Amino acid sequence: MTIDEFLSPDQVAVGVRVAGKAALLDDLSRRAAQALDLDVEAVRSALGKREGLGSTGVGDGIALPHARLESVRRPFGCLVRLRDPVDFDAIDERLVDLVFLLLLPTDAQGSQLNALACVARRMRDPEAAAAMRGARDAAALFAIMRGVQTVR
Repeated sequence: MTIDEFLSPDQVAVGVRVAGKAALLDDLSRRAAQALDLDVEAVRSALGKREGLGSTGVGDGIALPHARLESVRRPFGCLVRLRDPVDFDAIDERLVDLVFLLLLPTDAQGSQLNALACVARRMRDPEAAAAMRGARDAAALFAIMRGVQTVR
């Protein structure tokens, strides 16, 4: 599975402002619910349950909130770069500024299960993450996430 299969340019944003982790999860839930025509509370609840198992703040300023939802038919992604980093209870206790939301069907199998690994590999690459932090706009951030732009 490639990033293009679950992330579209209109689901990428730069300069997102939120007050903290809860507000960030609320914002991401609204974005996903609107894009997928889902109930925002169902999305928020699923994300909250997953965060209850342990933070999806994976370190190095990156968070990968994800959840499975019965109403999701195929993987869906949303990438945001925050204007101001927030405390996300990350494993390394660093503030988070790069966030990729991933929603999966409850019956995800095979390549769909690889979507999270695909995102994690790309975002955890130090050169790619640095390029994402320097992206001038959402289009550039999308290109970097896809690996289209040469990362230095």
